[in-house]
Amino acid sequence: MRVVHLSLGWTVVLDVAVWGAWSASVGFAAHRLPTRWLARDGFVLRLRPAERDGRVYRRLRIKRWKDRLPEAGSLFGGGFSKRAVRGHDAAYFERFVVETRRAEVTHWWVMLAAPFFFLWNPPALGVVMVVYALAANGPCLLVQRYNRARLYRVLARRHPGPIPGRPPGAGH
Repeated sequence: MRVVHLSLGWTVVLDVAVWGAWSASVGFAAHRLPTRWLARDGFVLRLRPAERDGRVYRRLRIKRWKDRLPEAGSLFGGGFSKRAVRGHDAAYFERFVVETRRAEVTHWWVMLAAPFFFLWNPPALGVVMVVYALAANGPCLLVQRYNRARLYRVLARRHPGPIPGRPPGAGH
């Protein structure tokens, strides 16, 4: 499905430029999303039963490596850093949950670009771009889901009753 033929050098330059521009654009767009749009988990963001309220991520030892990933939540003015917990009230934890959704949406949107790389990459390099998209964004997605599950457990312990944005009966 390749429609643009460039030398390997120019293809790599284009790949780097597109990934950089796309990631920055998506990050900025997600940063600008109204909080009310991220007030609920929705179909894609909802934790699944197989995730066992985030306990499945312990097997991946996320706690050991999650802090090595970049955290760009505060990259744009007014952003929210998810590097460390800085508050202890329900409103803070609910905002943190919203920001895990924002980060997850960002990484899903970034990965959506991967198939377009087949337009100017030879097939083998197009596959490399898809693998890159998964390798660069997959761990970030897992961390957001892990953190959201942990935040839900904290909210459930500290503040009995329904957790805003989480479907009823979705576990603790």
